[in-house]
Amino acid sequence: MPLPPGLESDNGSGEPMFDSHCHLADEAFEDDLDAVVERARGAGLRGALCILDATNPAEATRARRVSALWPAVGFAVGVHPHQAGEFADCLDDVGPRLRSAVAARAGACAVGEIGLDYHYDSAPREIQREVFRRQVRVARDLGRPVVIHTREADEDTFAVLADEGAPPPGGVFHCFTGGASMARRAVDLGFHVSFSGIATFKRADAVREAAAVVPWDRLLVETDAPYLAPVPHRGRRNEPAWVTRVVDVVAGVRGTTAGEVRARTSAAFEALFPAGPPRPAACPEGDQPPGRLPN
Repeated sequence: MPLPPGLESDNGSGEPMFDSHCHLADEAFEDDLDAVVERARGAGLRGALCILDATNPAEATRARRVSALWPAVGFAVGVHPHQAGEFADCLDDVGPRLRSAVAARAGACAVGEIGLDYHYDSAPREIQREVFRRQVRVARDLGRPVVIHTREADEDTFAVLADEGAPPPGGVFHCFTGGASMARRAVDLGFHVSFSGIATFKRADAVREAAAVVPWDRLLVETDAPYLAPVPHRGRRNEPAWVTRVVDVVAGVRGTTAGEVRARTSAAFEALFPAGPPRPAACPEGDQPPGRLPN
């Protein structure tokens, strides 16, 4: 499906919206986070889901500043498949460490991003699968949705989710890069599907076809900032404000307005990621970054 014409005809600026996946606690935003948040709000974003690496205490520390600057931001905490190798000799630590990281992060409303990445193979595949399984179990026990990362590992990703059973709230396949059939498969399993700046790329016809068929109540949009900046910003550091470009493309392929996409994806986001647990009143110990996991 080619890029639709006339993307600027309706920017939907009157409708608030959410970035369903970004990394605002990444060091890439350390120097100008306040300006990034200001631009996001100026673009009409009501909030976002910020992804945290459960093995990275520095990121957990930076997350406190994210919360201070943008209290509406929720958090997902998990072990990315790139870091799964840290558990190669201590798989039994996955569950306790993840639980600790989720409990330590005020506003944590999801587990993620977790999954499999066979493109980079930063960790042995059998270790990736086992770390993934154990995190799905924790999410199910905690009643939290999961944020799924899958790259060149679709069949194994679906197999793990089928074996373990999705958490009752479901979850989301983030930064979706598959086609319409894979999107339907994710929806049938009880998941949402989130589209990133990839949907704006010239050769991403299959991704746009998927964006056209996902039911409204399962459709989300994201930036994955600081990665994957959309056209016309490719090659630059991405940021939440630019999720509006994804909205424009999704509106075009669905034959509707950006305003409707904003409203519908906001409703889907709030249904999947309700407000996290109350923030502790005066308990600095309850908001400490989790310790680095043993190698």
